[in-house]
Amino acid sequence: MNLILASSSPYRKQLLQQLQLEFNCISPDIDETAQTNESAEDLVKRLAKMKAMAVAQQQADAIIIASDQVAVLNQKILGKPDNFVNAKQQLQQASGQTVVFYTSLAVLNSQTQQLQLDLDTFTIGFRQLSETQIENYLQQDQPYNCAGSFRSERLGIALFESMQGNDPNTLIGLPLIKLIDMLANEGLNVI
Repeated sequence: MNLILASSSPYRKQLLQQLQLEFNCISPDIDETAQTNESAEDLVKRLAKMKAMAVAQQQADAIIIASDQVAVLNQKILGKPDNFVNAKQQLQQASGQTVVFYTSLAVLNSQTQQLQLDLDTFTIGFRQLSETQIENYLQQDQPYNCAGSFRSERLGIALFESMQGNDPNTLIGLPLIKLIDMLANEGLNVI
């Protein structure tokens, strides 16, 4: 069976490469718009499932890995900032606050239609950040395609006061600890 990562994210690809498995990437083409009154948790689970199912339509004999992530600050979903101005605004709002990241993980066997779906959370406590610190960080890391406007695996760690979660990979976008269990359920053992 083929192993497929249903993503165009370079971060998820790098994480999956750590497991030293052969896989291909296919970018799913789905509408990622939140539904009316949909919680962040329900949104990311629905999107991971939809991504996996979209790729399964093209791959009849594959194990498909899909994930989705949102950052939530004061019960509001933070999108990807896309530019300096939006990223600065997000980090100003996060300064001294707690941001919760919800990361869903779906593993779909396209042959049996067996779907495993999980949700992992990771909480970040942000330091009080000055405007200069935020601007310096953004100019150095340029995290404009990252939910929450930072990269924890790079200089973004300097923005944090605390971190809480089971798997630091969850924060980057792919919960590897849970993924290893899900793959094992499909008979694919990493070690």
